[in-house]
Amino acid sequence: MLKQHYQHFLSHHQGKLHMACHSHHFWPDVTREAQLAYWDDSARLADEKWAFFFAEKVPALQRHIARLLSLPDPKQLAFAANTHEFVMRLFSCLPRGKKARVLTTDSEFHSFTRQSQRLAEAGDIELVKVPTQPFASFEQRFIEQAAKGGWDMVFFSQVFFNSAVAVNDLAAMVNAVPDPDCIIAIDGYHGFCALPTDLSRLAGRVFYLAGGYKYAQGGEGCCFMAVPPACQLAPRFTGWYAEFGALAQSRGQQTVYADNGMRFAGATFDFSALYRLLAVFDWWQRDGIEVAAVHAHIQMLQQAFLKQLAIIDSPQLNSQQLLANDLTHHGHFLTFALADAATTSRVADFLRTQGLLTDHRDNRLRFGFAPYHELADINLKVLSDI
Repeated sequence: MLKQHYQHFLSHHQGKLHMACHSHHFWPDVTREAQLAYWDDSARLADEKWAFFFAEKVPALQRHIARLLSLPDPKQLAFAANTHEFVMRLFSCLPRGKKARVLTTDSEFHSFTRQSQRLAEAGDIELVKVPTQPFASFEQRFIEQAAKGGWDMVFFSQVFFNSAVAVNDLAAMVNAVPDPDCIIAIDGYHGFCALPTDLSRLAGRVFYLAGGYKYAQGGEGCCFMAVPPACQLAPRFTGWYAEFGALAQSRGQQTVYADNGMRFAGATFDFSALYRLLAVFDWWQRDGIEVAAVHAHIQMLQQAFLKQLAIIDSPQLNSQQLLANDLTHHGHFLTFALADAATTSRVADFLRTQGLLTDHRDNRLRFGFAPYHELADINLKVLSDI
């Protein structure tokens, strides 16, 4: 679809089929130019670069993301080097003096899973996890738990990292929470720039976290969180960026926060990642590239992959092991559950020796797809030799 725009990365991986795109996408060529532009701007502006970044680059990236997600107010977007910073700031907003109740799933990414589990072990929170399997009943089971109320935080993924199963009705999940002060956060990392996403009806209620490392193709180091416009939370874990928009206020003895999404910002980080992500979105807008078209291309590739897999009929890897067959509500990778972790590791290692790059978690083997893949690239003959 867009292979000609990725020549720098592809030239280093000739003869290989990169199918670990859910881990990270190859960077398009425009990101190299952006990296150099960041260096040049830093040399030209020196200590004055921060004013330039926040006056020019940050608003431009906010506008792009707001457009992609149908968010009403770009200023409600804050940036950080990783989503874990935002997770910690959200946790730091939980009420003191009681054990906060947190509702989540058993399939969240390691960063949230590890952090929430540690807080539960320390006695800081009560953690309730809803199993995602069986997938067919997951949303209803989660909604039933959410509707019981008494939650201080509800956290779930738009697309689950260990299966690619996507939530069909985000609004129903959110609206099931009866507690008006509950923090509702959606991990959108595997949905952002993969699935067409309209948050216009949810923007006033949810925090949405994602970043540039995966489907947005800007590389690591630039993550964001959309903050509800009326949010007045004051994170205890905070940094000096959170004062932007409030610097003119008299501090006195009170910590002040920006009156927009920047109240959840942290402190100094490497803005080269922001330059790269901005370059990707500038390119998309210039060439009329839309998430819906990318998604349709990926779905076509996934169907072609499964057709070839059916013809090969490998006993080690076949459609019977596919975790979820409904590609209508599905992310951009296919997940297969093999016999055990050792078998999965063996298969992944063999595929790597044959130039097919994928990855695995426990007994789950994942094949990811990207805009730089074409139908001719999907050649699975090597699977016959597993």
